[in-house]
Amino acid sequence: MTNPEPQAVAERELCGLVNGMAHQIAEHVRQRALRLGLTAPQATALRELTGPMTMRELAERMSCEPSNATFVVDKLEKRELLERRPHPTDRRAKRLVLTPQGTALRERLLELLGEDSPLGGLTQEEQGTLQRLLERAVIRP
Repeated sequence: MTNPEPQAVAERELCGLVNGMAHQIAEHVRQRALRLGLTAPQATALRELTGPMTMRELAERMSCEPSNATFVVDKLEKRELLERRPHPTDRRAKRLVLTPQGTALRERLLELLGEDSPLGGLTQEEQGTLQRLLERAVIRP
């Protein structure tokens, strides 16, 4: 019988590193969002709005419930950063579309998020490797 202790220690240490990285990234997003007068969830929504999408799609990208995404979108809509438009093929759905002001703010946000990023010490290749490893760990067949 093998000793499970080394594997348990390795998993604990790896979980600690992943958790620490997640906290650093969250704090980085929060600080950059504040500089633009946004909350962290609003910044996350803007970052994830890479094109027109439904509320459900945005919620998935934000890793939250659609009701939480709706709250965030309502705030962004009040600031005229995005609009809800009819979906071209689904009468029941609306698509979220950035306004010109929202697009400009998103571009500025992306610039700020690139400054001193917690992942900035990794090369593009290392970031790609880390992404593939995390995807393998998270998405199990």
